[in-house]
Amino acid sequence: MRSSITTLSPTTRVKTAAEFLLNGRAVAIDAASPETTLLDFVRARGLTGAKEGCAEGECGACTVVMVVDEGGRTTYRPVNSCLIFLPMVAGHEIHTVESLAAGGRLADVQEAMAAAGGSQCGYCTPGFVMSLFAEQYRPGRTGPCDPRSMAGNLCRCTGYRPIRDAAHSLGPAPDDDFRARLARPAPRLERVEIDGFSRPVTTDECVEILKQDPAATLVAGGTDLCVESNLRHKRWRHLVSVDGIAELRDFTESADVVRIGAALPLTDIGRLWQSAPPVISEWLELFASPLIRNRATLGGNLATASPIGDSAPILLALDASVQIAGSGGRRTMSLASFFTAYRRTALGPGEIITAIEIPTPLPDTIRFYKVAKRRLDDISTVAAAMAIDRDGSGRVRRARFAFGGVAATPVRIGEAEAAAVGQPWNEAAVERVQRIIDRTLTPMSDHRGSRDYRLQVSKSLVEKFWWETRA
Repeated sequence: MRSSITTLSPTTRVKTAAEFLLNGRAVAIDAASPETTLLDFVRARGLTGAKEGCAEGECGACTVVMVVDEGGRTTYRPVNSCLIFLPMVAGHEIHTVESLAAGGRLADVQEAMAAAGGSQCGYCTPGFVMSLFAEQYRPGRTGPCDPRSMAGNLCRCTGYRPIRDAAHSLGPAPDDDFRARLARPAPRLERVEIDGFSRPVTTDECVEILKQDPAATLVAGGTDLCVESNLRHKRWRHLVSVDGIAELRDFTESADVVRIGAALPLTDIGRLWQSAPPVISEWLELFASPLIRNRATLGGNLATASPIGDSAPILLALDASVQIAGSGGRRTMSLASFFTAYRRTALGPGEIITAIEIPTPLPDTIRFYKVAKRRLDDISTVAAAMAIDRDGSGRVRRARFAFGGVAATPVRIGEAEAAAVGQPWNEAAVERVQRIIDRTLTPMSDHRGSRDYRLQVSKSLVEKFWWETRA
């Protein structure tokens, strides 16, 4: 990886799409190795505040902030630098912890952490500082800073009370250059072509690239692919990033459908879907951490076809469909038909997911459950989403039972759904569904849970759903 650095003011615009601003300096990217992470890049240049703790986005020690557009307003968004390939930041503005202390004076967030005793060994502290910095400068924030903004950062020695106290002690963002930057538009991403990496800006361009190079690999937020690179040392001949395609970051809502762009970060789904039922925010909170949600996308989560992905069960219960584009045109298919085998989907060569569509009105009653070793920021052992609609007499008009972690693919149990329709939603209905689960689901045993454990959990979740939704 070769680069050059020129000193510029923080207001200087990046001149080409193969550059980015790093702490106010323009950095030219020459991606001899596209899988080099942003973390490795900044550390190689002496910016060692960001650390590698896990290389998979669980600890937050590598946190930096990115200047992004959030519904027409500019904001600082904390991200895991270990989960971003360097070419993906072309055209962006990035700040590491080293940029905060101007002229040797600590920033407010750094002073607050020190005063509260929020650091011992200090390894994780810069990551906490960057997440808290983004929270302090969050447009529209009132009252104390929210400690949950640091939910993607782990501390192994200090304890969280003094870190929480530091967050609560912060007032409004000071009137400084960082605050002034928020009054100007965030960078607009442009087309990138570097050896081994492409970033198109339209769906048609992306499809054409894949047509010319069918072996190319798509990357959206990088929260899955970068883990494969970091921990399994996997490499790809040609990466094609979709985060510059405006169509894939759209969100629209009508009387008939909610349409979510496949490359829209999960954070923005929660921000834009104002009419969503409470289950959506509950599901998003359980989906990894804020740092991951700032980059992760529905399209990426579905395309990986992981049987333990957190998005598939709830989308299956919502009767979602996926919109697909390829050289042969565009098509739509139900998500229930999308997963074909373990880590396999119905996507053909050169096809991409452009959007996820959820028909409205949504079910009258829906719940999402995630069983894992810890409540937040963990991989599911079993995930489930269940939805029912009832008529005036209390009989089930429609039912959806969707599970992840219990088969080679995320599944909807059609037989159980049919058995519930037309019947009262009572203990007898629960028992019928549980018997079908016993003979239908085929979970495997691994270090997260045995086959029998997963079966018993799945049946227990149906009963839990009934207790929560009985009339």
